[in-house]
Amino acid sequence: MSIPFPARACDAAQLPWLAGAATRALIWRDGRAIDLGAFAAQAEIVAAALPGPASAIINLCAGRYAFLLAFAAALRVGRPTLLLPARTPAALAEVRQAWPGALTLHEPGAAHDLGGLQMDALGSTAPARGTSARSMVLLDATRVALVGHTSGSSGAPQPQRKTLRALWASNAANQTRLAAELGPHFNILATVPPQHMYGIEMSVLLALLGGGAVADTQPLLPADVVAELRKLPAPRVLVTTPLHLRALLDAGLELPCEAIVSATAPLDAALARAAEAHTGAPLIEVYGSTETCVVATRRPAHEPLWTPYPGVDMQSAPDGVRIEAPQLFAPVLLGDLVERQSDGRFALVGRVSDLIEIAGKRASLGDLTRHLLAVPGVEDAAIIQHEDVDSSGVRRLAALVVAPGTSTAAIMAALRASFDPAFLPRPLKRVPRLPRNALGKLPRAALLDLLRG
Repeated sequence: MSIPFPARACDAAQLPWLAGAATRALIWRDGRAIDLGAFAAQAEIVAAALPGPASAIINLCAGRYAFLLAFAAALRVGRPTLLLPARTPAALAEVRQAWPGALTLHEPGAAHDLGGLQMDALGSTAPARGTSARSMVLLDATRVALVGHTSGSSGAPQPQRKTLRALWASNAANQTRLAAELGPHFNILATVPPQHMYGIEMSVLLALLGGGAVADTQPLLPADVVAELRKLPAPRVLVTTPLHLRALLDAGLELPCEAIVSATAPLDAALARAAEAHTGAPLIEVYGSTETCVVATRRPAHEPLWTPYPGVDMQSAPDGVRIEAPQLFAPVLLGDLVERQSDGRFALVGRVSDLIEIAGKRASLGDLTRHLLAVPGVEDAAIIQHEDVDSSGVRRLAALVVAPGTSTAAIMAALRASFDPAFLPRPLKRVPRLPRNALGKLPRAALLDLLRG
């Protein structure tokens, strides 16, 4: 069996649910590769066992193998996969209200209290052998295949629907970018979970619809990341975040990989240069969102500007940036502020939601936070604006800071040297850690809760 890559996925009426030859590696599990043929046969078993009335699949599987099986089975039967904005009972209840009849799936031994059907009840405890002609079927490319949610970092999470056609078109650009560095086939180790768009794009779609084979594990500790990388044959790509990458470099261990992909937060050029010097591998930063998927890339160790993917058009607007892309069927407006060059490349200069005005003076919360992070001894920090106004009618700023070895007075002294007095945080609250989610992002609601706590 061999399923080709569609030449024009963005125009196709029907598309396959898997791509490549039956013998190509799709996932690494327990030290061995499971090929596409065996995976397809197992996904068929799961698909056939899914309850017929289910309107959608809420995929709670933490293990990547189980997640891929559930995701592929949902594709096979034409049911959208729903990603929760957070792994909480409240988030689950909200999604179920919007999708009556949705089925929740998780693997055996799942460490949560969200309930649902175990994957082993669907006959998915072991990989099957071989495949069948049924796996060659084409699916309706216009049906919704995935519903993600925005992170909530700037407000309430919003659902974002993706058709199978959109997933194919988006993945084709990522596949081409990585193939330029690694060749058409490569092995992926991801430190990010599969339940978010970045994890979906770089560790799920590249395996199902591209040329990647992904490791089932999600290591966090530096020594575990190194051990898992060594289990994979070259070429290897490490998919991670700036926060995790810094921890990996601080550990001083060898990182055996041929490429690194980073996203979820701006990557400091110095950190990118250090990563490339340490590994000898190119570090590729990708820019995108749950609304758009990845639309641009750069190598921050060598270039400050972003290059849009082919077919992507970005135009500055008063309230953000207007994006058109092959995977989008209508332009999307993001709240990012960009400076576009004549050749189409662009610089990110902030977010509309970050712009604040106090006492007639304007600043960016992101820029202020970068200055705070540059203070010696500050390990992590965030600056936010109070929801309530003070006695003078002004919404002041507050800071949450992780700096175990530095005094508050020393931090404030450093800020007075670089901040306008109107932007000095009141209060500056020291905390043991910030409430980052699995991708390292900081939902505003969680920051406000920590500030009040």
